[in-house]
Amino acid sequence: MAAASTPILIQQARLLTPSQPTPPRLLSLSAIDSQLFLRFTIEYLLIYTLPSSSHPSAISTAFRAALSDLLIPYFPLSGRVREKSDGSGLEVVCRSQGVLFVEAVSDFYTAADFDRPPRSVAEWRGFLSFSVEDVLDGSPPLVVQLTWLKDGALAVGVGFNHCICDGIGSAEFLNSFAELVVGRLGRATELKPIPVWDRHLLTPQPRLSSQRRTPFISPEFQRVPDLCRFMSRFVDEPLVPTSVSFGKIHLTRLRSLAHSTRGHGETAFTTFEVLAAHIWRSWAQSLKLPPNQTLKLLFSVNVRKRIKPNLPAGYYGNAFVLGCAQTTAGELAEKKLGYVAGLIKKAKESVGDEHVRHVTELVSESRVCPDSVGVLILSQWSRLGLEKVDFGMGRPVQVGPVCCDRYCILLPVYNQTEAVKVTVAVPKSAVDKYESLVRNVAT
Repeated sequence: MAAASTPILIQQARLLTPSQPTPPRLLSLSAIDSQLFLRFTIEYLLIYTLPSSSHPSAISTAFRAALSDLLIPYFPLSGRVREKSDGSGLEVVCRSQGVLFVEAVSDFYTAADFDRPPRSVAEWRGFLSFSVEDVLDGSPPLVVQLTWLKDGALAVGVGFNHCICDGIGSAEFLNSFAELVVGRLGRATELKPIPVWDRHLLTPQPRLSSQRRTPFISPEFQRVPDLCRFMSRFVDEPLVPTSVSFGKIHLTRLRSLAHSTRGHGETAFTTFEVLAAHIWRSWAQSLKLPPNQTLKLLFSVNVRKRIKPNLPAGYYGNAFVLGCAQTTAGELAEKKLGYVAGLIKKAKESVGDEHVRHVTELVSESRVCPDSVGVLILSQWSRLGLEKVDFGMGRPVQVGPVCCDRYCILLPVYNQTEAVKVTVAVPKSAVDKYESLVRNVAT
């Protein structure tokens, strides 16, 4: 096929290994890492505009060299994830098998194309062309793809096996990667903080039978009745990607509205709490669900400083549990913004050391997985530091996921420190109603 008719053309793909020998190891992943619902790839897409004097070959060479150096302290990312023989969790076989580095070109896309949402859920799939369906099938845990665009801009696609790292850990990796590419760090051994494995810190110690507690099933794992064939809405209908940005003025207005409608004695809300409440209400109302359908908002809560002792700086494994706000479709429609923000606030505040220990024990003893019925999952990428990843080309002008699906993601906005972009794909029949509701911050 001619390159002119192909939106993205792969030029080269190679395995990169650490630039120095690393010790062969068999490393256990934590109980939190090993959860069934984390067995997928975190996929980032960062867009950079470059001066006309840039040399793609020199930039590619710098990326490859820096990545190989970074794989010395991050050597587990060049290993392979597999299930333990006894089925008790996952482990990483570290023999410097390598990460995948892909180089591609596109004579179809320009940087301006990413100012809008993709036309379909998977339109931008080709910017991370090696898509891992099964993270335990021996695939590299890390894939990096550079795609040179029609106008000279650069798209950097990065995929991380979620079993090895969470959003915070992956963002720390990317910022360190950038520091090495531009030479702000002389060697990968100069990283601060130093990457820390220590997965035993989130794996419970075996208990004697006399010490075992009654299993604790936290709300995110509890099943709820499906009164409306909920999941069929997301399977039988096309999903339409949406993107809405909230500037400082809009967020201030939402906070004021939430505070004016909060319950008696309720403390002040964060921007996340009020924005998440607004999105959840808009999403639920657009789907026109039965009033008695139970709905949940699931979101990650960083536990690095919520457990005792705190996790060490540099811990890049999964260090979060899911917060779960729950109510009915009817209450989301009838109650004010302050009430819904209060549900989210209470869900966050319930996550303490004891809760984390309970969840860790639960997921280590069973193969529980969050229910999908009535669920909206929200991820806060806007606070990870992805907007700071500067490979010597300035900060990215766009940051987002490779594919926009039914999970809602909060993203940073270029050159607007207090703004947030909200992306989510909704069923075609609901998209107009959702966009109308989510853009209206006056109710």
